[in-house]
Amino acid sequence: MSQRVGEQVPAPVPPDDPDAWYAPDVCDQREVHPGVVATIRERPDGFGYEVREPSMTPAERSDFGRVRDHFADAGFARPLTREGAIESMQRGFAPKSRRVIGRLTDCTPAGRRRLDYHTLAELRCLEELTPYALDERIDVADAAEDRLVVHTEDYAPAITELPADPDHLERFASDRLERHTVTFHGFEIPVVVYRENVLGNDPFTTKYAVQEPDLLPGDEQLIEDCKERIWETSTDGLVEDAAAFVAERARELLSRQLTARNTRAWFDALSYRVRTALAEYDLAVPPVDRRFADDRLSDLVYYVLRDYVGHGKLTIPIRDPTLEDIEANRVGERVKVVPRADVGHNERIPTNLTFEDEKTFVNVVTQLAAADGTELNASTPSAKVNLQPEGVEETIRCAVALPTISEDGPHISIRKQAPDVMTPVDLLQRNSVSTELVALLWLLYEHRGVVLFSGPTGVGKTTLMNAHMPFVRYDDRPISIDEGSREVELPHETGVSLTTRDHESEYKRVTMSDLMTEANYLNPDIEVIAEINTPASFETFAESLNTGHGIIGTTHAEDVRTLVNRIVEQGLPPYLLKELDLVVFPRHIDGDRYVGRVVELLDESAFRELDREADACGTIRKDGTTIYYNTVVERGHDGEFRLAYDHPQLGDDERAMETRVFDRLAERTDRPVDAVEDEFHRKHRYVEYLEREGVTDFEDLFEFLADLWTDEAATVERASRSVADRDGNGYEPDIEMELGGADGDD
Repeated sequence: MSQRVGEQVPAPVPPDDPDAWYAPDVCDQREVHPGVVATIRERPDGFGYEVREPSMTPAERSDFGRVRDHFADAGFARPLTREGAIESMQRGFAPKSRRVIGRLTDCTPAGRRRLDYHTLAELRCLEELTPYALDERIDVADAAEDRLVVHTEDYAPAITELPADPDHLERFASDRLERHTVTFHGFEIPVVVYRENVLGNDPFTTKYAVQEPDLLPGDEQLIEDCKERIWETSTDGLVEDAAAFVAERARELLSRQLTARNTRAWFDALSYRVRTALAEYDLAVPPVDRRFADDRLSDLVYYVLRDYVGHGKLTIPIRDPTLEDIEANRVGERVKVVPRADVGHNERIPTNLTFEDEKTFVNVVTQLAAADGTELNASTPSAKVNLQPEGVEETIRCAVALPTISEDGPHISIRKQAPDVMTPVDLLQRNSVSTELVALLWLLYEHRGVVLFSGPTGVGKTTLMNAHMPFVRYDDRPISIDEGSREVELPHETGVSLTTRDHESEYKRVTMSDLMTEANYLNPDIEVIAEINTPASFETFAESLNTGHGIIGTTHAEDVRTLVNRIVEQGLPPYLLKELDLVVFPRHIDGDRYVGRVVELLDESAFRELDREADACGTIRKDGTTIYYNTVVERGHDGEFRLAYDHPQLGDDERAMETRVFDRLAERTDRPVDAVEDEFHRKHRYVEYLEREGVTDFEDLFEFLADLWTDEAATVERASRSVADRDGNGYEPDIEMELGGADGDD
């Protein structure tokens, strides 16, 4: 008999095997979680996606209902992503909650496992979407049909048994990109950045979520009453620590309000305390009601601090070091943020933060303006302000406006300066510049050249300008000028920083052009101008060009033609353009910031002497005047930089362009052109050394360069010994020449 059965029934094989006689339509089947099986079947209209969860007996269902009712007021936070769902199901309930469930139920071990799964899915996870979130094979979900459709690694589309818009749809197929916490006066607020993989749901797929403490019904009124009472509080003397004062006063007021509310609900409060006391002796199940939770007071205090000491709903984004831009455009719309490039996801993304009413929005706008000494009103409905809030390392620049000039309510646009100043090595590691360009800028910074960084907002003009500031000689006198944003970093003890913020008076707001005029009386060697944009600043810039000292600055123009048009339209004589040694045009494409082109502006005779490619040089006609330009550095589509300099040491095959920068420097320093070229190559070897050694600290770079200027030979010898000791090789004097010492053969 057994032999006949063996002949008729083949041996068992996996369900997805086409020879599986017992499941001919099953394409794939696997256990995605203990007791949870996902099956993909072939159907006449495509594929079907089915899930089988652990089944409960009637007694277990009764226990499940009792547990669910008990934890109804617990307020468990649900995961935002697939990873969060998997972690939540693997972690399970906390020991305290497990003990409570054990007291509420009477199950067998197998029944308890089934009960735990359903309880976790219902209370801590994504309810009916939980098994789908546990299947990592699901790449994308489509909510455009009458049923939810999923796409797996091998089968798509697969139709599920769920409706097209189940609860938590945007969460079950989301992938977590990263998570971190942001500190705010002792509170650690979690932040999650995740990507949704749901079609037909939201055009923005990447999201930024601030996970602030949950609030119960009536909590917002408690917070508003507390804030009003604090506002009316009188103090004796000056409050030195506003945050500590507000926190202490808020705890005092809120504890009274909570006690009074709990007293009014005296029966519930008494029941809560009695059950808590009995639970200590295992005589009752501990109560779960967030109205009486110990941490509820702390949650409410956070919101009072957030609104009084922070910046309302923008408090966490402003203090998040991973963000570069924060934008709140109108009432009822999600706040948008732009992460920094080094985070790995730097497109504009929405947050879960929204200003629901205009009053709250206006309060934040006026608060930001007032922190910089600007009062917004009908006559001054908008402002540009620069702040450094407590607990924030970066200086932030804000453009704020009242609804009188902004449709659909106020608006806020915040740009956060990077907390750490970049160095040329940081830029080299990002392929934003080339070693030859760094060496060229070093020459111009050291020999008081005129360099302009030009481009739209956000392309990295000031970052590029700042990164090379250590190349200004330690004994030179740089004078920086800006509108209060303090973006220019001067490591020189000989330097002076002028800002419009520090020069405001009751009768007149000092402008950039006023500071530029004042700077000329401070005997600068280098004048560093953060922004040259207004007609007055352009006029003063023209005057500064005639002083003979070096000038380094930024302006807004995307390319050389736009720059020439703008300068001439501002009334500057065209011949002054020839005083610019280099104009650097950075670009910002798909999240990458890099130098796209560097040009020099020439007179006609120098232009005629060029033997250049047609697309590398050209002319611009403006108001009857011809402006000649030559491309010195250009970044190709392959990411490689080409330098307009023909020299054997740089490679004949890729260095076939010409430049007049060395001639200008030779004339300025009263040296032969060959001597300038030799200095360029020596500096280029130093740059390559700095890149190899990874010198990314701003102060370390400045100290190394100061030592070079003090005693180049001794500095090279010390660096050579350090390299030899680190690599375990014996010290050889010849390494000095490889490093770029003064005695090297150029």
